[in-house]
Amino acid sequence: MNTFGERLKITTFGESHGNSIGCIIDGLPAGLRIDEGLIESEVDRRRGGKNRYSTKRREADIVEILSGIFEGMSTGAPIGLLIRNKDIKSKDYENIKSIFRPGHADWSYYQKYGFRDYRGGGRSSARESVARVAAGAIAKMLLKEIGIVCESGIYAIGGLKAQKINFDEAKQSEIFTLDKGIEEDQKMLIMKAKKSHDSIGGVALLRARHQKGGMLMGLGEPLYHKLDGAIGAAMMGLNGVKAVEIGDGVESSKFLGSQNNDLMDEEGFLSNHSGGILGGISSGGEICVKVHFKPTPSIFLEQKTIDVNGKNSICMLKGRHDPCIAVRGSVVCESMLALILADMILLNMGARMENVKKIYN
Repeated sequence: MNTFGERLKITTFGESHGNSIGCIIDGLPAGLRIDEGLIESEVDRRRGGKNRYSTKRREADIVEILSGIFEGMSTGAPIGLLIRNKDIKSKDYENIKSIFRPGHADWSYYQKYGFRDYRGGGRSSARESVARVAAGAIAKMLLKEIGIVCESGIYAIGGLKAQKINFDEAKQSEIFTLDKGIEEDQKMLIMKAKKSHDSIGGVALLRARHQKGGMLMGLGEPLYHKLDGAIGAAMMGLNGVKAVEIGDGVESSKFLGSQNNDLMDEEGFLSNHSGGILGGISSGGEICVKVHFKPTPSIFLEQKTIDVNGKNSICMLKGRHDPCIAVRGSVVCESMLALILADMILLNMGARMENVKKIYN
C-alpha cells in the first residue's frame, strides 16, 4: 500500500533514483493558508549533504506545488507535491544489481515481486520520506490553527542517552540532539562508526503538545484505529525503525501498577507515564513517543551474502549513505506524528452530535 490516513489521506510515489518523488494529499479542508516557506524549511531540515553527519547526496529538494492551492489557500481539491531527483549516481550500484545487500529490503522485495530496483533501493529507499516531510509541513499548518505543536530530537545515539531534554536546543544542533551536554560525545560516536566504514543506531524522541499546555483530549478512534496504534503503525512503516514506545514504553513493564498509574487531582494529571494516551485516546497530557532506529544497513565493509541464483557472494558497497539514519529520521518521525494528529482531528469532528449541529445549524 502506498496510501495512509483515514480522513486525511497521503499517497506517495517515486523511487530513490527515479525522476522524482512526490505525494497527493487528499481530504485537507478548504481555506487553510498554505505557507510555502514552511514546506521548504521542513524539507530542508531533513535534507542530507549539509554536514559530515549525514549522506553526501546533495539534493536541492525544491517542492513544486501542482494542484489544490489557489492564491495561497487550500481549495479542498487534492494537493499534488513534486520533488525532482537531481543528484543521482546510479552507477554506484552497478556492482550490487545481482546480489542482496545484508540488512536491506533487497531480499524481501525480490521474493515478493520477482525483481527489484537496485539503484539505491528504489521504492524501499528512505529517499521516499522527503514526500512525507513535505506533506507533514501542511499538516503542521492545520495543527497550528488549533494551537498544536509537534517537536522532535535525538534522545540517544548508540546507547548514549540524553539526561536533559530541550527541544529548542535540538533545533540548533547539527544532529538534533536534545541534550547539549552530550552532543559532542554523540557526534564522536557517529564519526567513529563512519571512519570505521560502519554505522550506528539511535533513538528519536517526539512530543506533541498544545501551546497552552497539555494536549487536546479525545483524539483516537477505538477500537481499531487507536491513536497509539496509528502512531506505532506509522513509525514502524518508516525505513530502519525497529521499535516504538509510547510514554514510559518498555520501562512500564518493570513497574507496579501503583507506580505506573498517572494519578489526578483537580489541576489534572500528576505524571505522564502513559505518554498522553489512555485507551487509545488522547487524555490531555503531552504525547510522548520514542522511535528506535537500527544502524544504517549501508556500510562499507565486506559482508557475506548471496546472489540472485542463490550462490555465495561478497557485498562491497559504494555510494553515499548516512552513518546514523536516526538523525534525519527524527525529522521524518515528527512529520508523521503531525500527519497522524491532523487526521485524528478531522476524524474527531463527527464524534458528537453537538459538533455536527454546529456545522449544519
